[in-house]
Amino acid sequence: MRRLVLLAMLWPSMIRPQAQPAQAGPLTLVEVIELGRRQAVQATLAQLNARIADSRIGQHRSELLPFVAGGATAARQTRNLDEFGLSAPGFGGVTDPFSVLSLQLRAQQTVFDPAAFGRLRAAKDSAIAAGLDVKTAGSLAGATAGLAYLRVLSAEETVKARQADSAVAVDLLLQAKQSFEAGIIPVIDVTRNEVNLANVRTQLAVARNQRDRARLDLARAIDFPLDHPIALADSLGRWGVDLPSTAPEAVIFALSHRPELAAEEQRMKAMEQTRSALRQENLPSLVFGGTIQESGREISTLKYSYLFQLGLNVPILDGFRRQLRTTEQSLRLDAETIRIRDLRHQIEAEARQALLDLASAEDQVSLANDRLRLGELELHQAEERFKAGVAGSVETSNAQAGLIAARDALIQARVAHGSARLNTYRALGALDQLH
Repeated sequence: MRRLVLLAMLWPSMIRPQAQPAQAGPLTLVEVIELGRRQAVQATLAQLNARIADSRIGQHRSELLPFVAGGATAARQTRNLDEFGLSAPGFGGVTDPFSVLSLQLRAQQTVFDPAAFGRLRAAKDSAIAAGLDVKTAGSLAGATAGLAYLRVLSAEETVKARQADSAVAVDLLLQAKQSFEAGIIPVIDVTRNEVNLANVRTQLAVARNQRDRARLDLARAIDFPLDHPIALADSLGRWGVDLPSTAPEAVIFALSHRPELAAEEQRMKAMEQTRSALRQENLPSLVFGGTIQESGREISTLKYSYLFQLGLNVPILDGFRRQLRTTEQSLRLDAETIRIRDLRHQIEAEARQALLDLASAEDQVSLANDRLRLGELELHQAEERFKAGVAGSVETSNAQAGLIAARDALIQARVAHGSARLNTYRALGALDQLH
């Protein structure tokens, strides 16, 4: 009878069509973190920015590479010989129309330009910083995906817990009906158990809704289609690799592994190179170039000529523009120095806070396990008293409510522990060490 009642209560959810997951197998937490690091929107945008920075290297390198251009012209024209002082009796005025053909090949090569070399070095450092930004964005996106994964696991376990609570509520209701038929308890106790069963069924419906919403959040975090079925492989147990156990070790580890700190330091190096390039714009630059040309009235009369030159450009005065740009860059460097110092303090604080949160979460899991054990014991004792007729349904309802709260507390404690552990990996820059 109990099984039939439980089956009738859970039948609407059991007949729902379940779509088969499209992926090769259930996703683990580590796989979801890797998916977030690789294909989340923010990670993808950071990868594109890194490619843009790489393209700037080629743009600045082009300043040092040869410049070659060719051209061909065919002109029909007249000329006023008087403007050249060629007027003479019988000779002068405007000529008859004539054609001129010209073929040109121009080339130029920078021989010495220290500012161009400085800009190229700055572009390379900026590209390295952009690559480290990719790691930073990937770490944040991976952590976000991991937290979404843990929330789905939490919702799944909450649904299972509500199903178990429903089974208990069905048992209590059947016991109450049997006791009422035996004349041991009044009808109010049966009604209380029916109300209790209705409450648990409501909580089960809410838990299913939260599970479905959590799955949508997970799909967005890893950039999957929202209707893509996702199967999960992990539970809320322990996972990962060992982490530094003391705050000083954690701080040292974080400062040497956090990609955003390395990115800012590399960005500061690029800014120093840019300032050096600005200062080197005051130095002379040397350029070699020339033109080879064939021209004439007709193709058969084309004649060869050339021009080769070595040019020295000596900057003297540009309205103090170079000096002002150098001053501006120095101020940017001062601001970057402050930013790096603050980031180091932030990383140290996050590393210490992460260890504190992790230790607290481990304690909460232990306390929640004890609470669940006591809640199960309380419900068992309340059921025995109810069967013996020395307690009413209020006592069993309160005991079951306490057990429900204990199960929720354990689930939340395990989620908090997983989240704290995941945040510790991110705070220490060790998220990429999960395998």
